[in-house]
Amino acid sequence: MKALECSKCGRVVDNLDNSTIKVTCSYCVLSIVGMPTETKQTYRPTGRPSGWHFMNEFVDKDGNVFHKGVEQPKLKGTLPPTKIKPIKKKTKRRTQQQILLDRNKEKKAALKKAAKKQQDFLNHKFGD
Repeated sequence: MKALECSKCGRVVDNLDNSTIKVTCSYCVLSIVGMPTETKQTYRPTGRPSGWHFMNEFVDKDGNVFHKGVEQPKLKGTLPPTKIKPIKKKTKRRTQQQILLDRNKEKKAALKKAAKKQQDFLNHKFGD
């Protein structure tokens, strides 16, 4: 093992094979090639519902027939498009504060109703 200087900048590069004659350090290689760019794949909608490839049979709006995600070209246009059920929206969980506020409203309403009932009794108004 030997060490040589970079042919571009003069940095020392260690752990080279004994048969190495000339070397370029990693910094110079990066400056020549450039930093690698990560190509992030963006989501592109296909127009099909989520989980369509798990369905036993799915027919898209163009008439393409799929069995468990695999296209069946022989059956194209022979079946009506699959009807998609709308997604049920999940109800949000109430916070502890919201639960207490709702309970307070219910208690107030019950007290108001009891007070009205007593007032009606005193005024000789009965549930006619």
